[in-house]
Amino acid sequence: MTPVLSDDQMKETVKKFENILTSNGAEMVHEEDWGLRKFEYPIQKKSSGFYHLFEFKAEGGLVKELELQYRRDERVLRYLTVALDKHAIAYSEKRRNLRKEPKAE
Repeated sequence: MTPVLSDDQMKETVKKFENILTSNGAEMVHEEDWGLRKFEYPIQKKSSGFYHLFEFKAEGGLVKELELQYRRDERVLRYLTVALDKHAIAYSEKRRNLRKEPKAE
């Protein structure tokens, strides 16, 4: 999302897309806010933006609706929708579990 958003605007945008998913029957598996990060190259004359990750289970038709809503929202600079295979799902679960476990010192 565009970097000129306030925290409230960013959270509102994230909530909008989360509502689109859940209202269309998607099961939210995981969600991560990656925060403000620098781009590798300028996008719409901007050098940074907010990143957010949604991991969900849904029917294939929902992806078209979600991507249509991404294109209509001027706050979204880029999006990437990926279907995960069984190996990617296992990796994602392992990564989430490692983040949850407290480090022993």
